[in-house]
Amino acid sequence: MTQPVSPTGGSADKVPSATGGPAWRALLFRADVRTLSLLGVLAALIVIGGITRPDEFLDTRNLQLVLTQASVIGVVTVGMTFVITSGGIDLSVGAIVALASVWATTLATQEYGFGGILLTSVLVGLGCGLVNGLLIAYGGMVPFIATLAMLASARGLALQITDGKTQIVTVDGILDLGERDAYVLGVPPLVMVFAVATIIGWLVLNRTTFGRRTVAVGGNAEAARLAGIDVRRQRLYLYLLSGLCCGIAAFLLIILSGSGQNTNGNLYELDAIAAAIIGGTLLSGGRGTITGSVLGVLIFTTITNIFALNNLQSDVQQIAKGAIIVAAVLVQRRTASTT
Repeated sequence: MTQPVSPTGGSADKVPSATGGPAWRALLFRADVRTLSLLGVLAALIVIGGITRPDEFLDTRNLQLVLTQASVIGVVTVGMTFVITSGGIDLSVGAIVALASVWATTLATQEYGFGGILLTSVLVGLGCGLVNGLLIAYGGMVPFIATLAMLASARGLALQITDGKTQIVTVDGILDLGERDAYVLGVPPLVMVFAVATIIGWLVLNRTTFGRRTVAVGGNAEAARLAGIDVRRQRLYLYLLSGLCCGIAAFLLIILSGSGQNTNGNLYELDAIAAAIIGGTLLSGGRGTITGSVLGVLIFTTITNIFALNNLQSDVQQIAKGAIIVAAVLVQRRTASTT
């Protein structure tokens, strides 16, 4: 008996049914395989670290350091995942983190204490995200060009504010959060913020209409518009969300380093994009996964830590990251061609 064929030319059993047919089960299966694969890579890295530097890598302080370092770029990656899922890109996240961190650590801002630094970081991030969103959603600019312009402008402004100098934080409330006395059951405050951001990001992307609109815009913006979604407003909100995540990350970086520098957030945009891609978020838009992005962040941070403990040069580390990114993109292309 010949297999029924759908109007699009594919077999009928690949068409999602209203009752959740084989296509949906296959989609869930692929997502589970992808997540398990990432967990396998992370487990393999932990084994490698444990073998090469057992006393140092598996030490509680080092594991806390890995999670703390992952927290800053991890929060940025949550916002980046939403942007990429919508079919956009944000090359300015690292520069926004730098600008927010130096603006929040000026002497004038520090006079307002803990709240002043936190509020300034968030507002600067939101302000930059607003500019990006307006240029892209209502100005008609290509996301690559608009965010590239923001990257250059924010870096330049950060350098102008600091005059190339490091701004030391003197607010005790900020510095105390970086001490081990602030840990809750051995968990650093930065890691807890990252965990909260991850949970909220997952819920918003998977359990709200905002998340469904984001996926719809990334899958087919014109179809989304015809379905009644305000595509321009949705894109504006997404870049605001990315800016918000950058502002929060800048505040975490201030806690971690106790200072503000115009070099903060260097290459964060590449790390965030890479983490999202290897996690399973499609660079072309239409599919995103917060869980995968977080695992991607942990994989890259663990690689960095292992290389540092083994005194390996940073250029080898970058080569390893590049190979992982290429492999992830090839897997995505192969997966897309079989669906």
